[in-house]
Amino acid sequence: MTLTSRRVACFGEIVMRVSVPAGELPLQSPRFDAWVGGAEANVAVALAAMGHGSRMISAVPTGPIGDGVLAELRRHGVDTARVARGDGRMGLYYHIPGGPMRAAEVVYDRAASVFAETEAHSWDWPALLDGAEWLHVSGVTPALGPRSAEAALAAVRAARAAGMGVSFDGNWRGRLWERWQAEPAAILCAIVEQATVLFGNHRDASLLLGQEFSGEGEDRRRAAALALLERFPALDLVASTARHIVGAAEHHIAARVDSRDAHSTTGDAVIAAIVDRVGTGDAFAAGVLDALWQGSSLATIANQGLLLSALKHGLRGDLAPFSRASVEQASMQTGDVAR
Repeated sequence: MTLTSRRVACFGEIVMRVSVPAGELPLQSPRFDAWVGGAEANVAVALAAMGHGSRMISAVPTGPIGDGVLAELRRHGVDTARVARGDGRMGLYYHIPGGPMRAAEVVYDRAASVFAETEAHSWDWPALLDGAEWLHVSGVTPALGPRSAEAALAAVRAARAAGMGVSFDGNWRGRLWERWQAEPAAILCAIVEQATVLFGNHRDASLLLGQEFSGEGEDRRRAAALALLERFPALDLVASTARHIVGAAEHHIAARVDSRDAHSTTGDAVIAAIVDRVGTGDAFAAGVLDALWQGSSLATIANQGLLLSALKHGLRGDLAPFSRASVEQASMQTGDVAR
């Protein structure tokens, strides 16, 4: 089979994840682990690993921290030439792992970062998107504040005007939205109106459409997807996962994709033991996009998204730099050591 490679641009904030070691509370020992991440950067890395031409559009601080962040993305094959540099701070978030009777927690420290403070009018979209065929954005970007929200809307409008495909991942971040906007639906709807692929489930449908949708049962999930496809006529595909948490170390996940005329749902994948859940939704998005660009069936699209997400659960950090061969060889059944 001849593989199709796409030139994809990902717009969003690159962040540093400051992670408390597993099994500890913050500063129980004098150590944090640092990882490079960010929803759009995670997708860019995963797609680059699969052989696509990924570029990152963002802004990071001038100096050694920004240098190190960009070096990490370049190490994974991401083009960082369109990442702006400026004086200011890096966006951070603290990840506190969960444990028995205790959920994992994220504490954001992203206010007034270089990216969030960049004025919307300073992004030169014709130049930044030149040569790209696809734009990927997530709901994290508009959640950061009015400048980022305006920039995200301008980005997707410019991409569609240029004839590009646009994917949008809902990535609801309530703790970011509550800082500045209690009713984000109108902002998000304006962005989703430009998208051709939406990563979102019944909860996203409830938020965007202003009515309650249930995630219980395949028929109800199909109804939520159809309502989204009806409300947003530019959409060709809605992709989502359903996660059942058995315990901190075992999750059951199924994936589905919906078009107007058809849909496909995978069976449950049992993910155990879980090394790191962060970034698994971004891995799912990358797997779906790659399979879509290969002209795959809906069943293959859903399955590949699930496979890449499952692989990410076993890798520390936010990124999922799995090669195409790794994804093709992946199995939901644990095997012996390959020698």
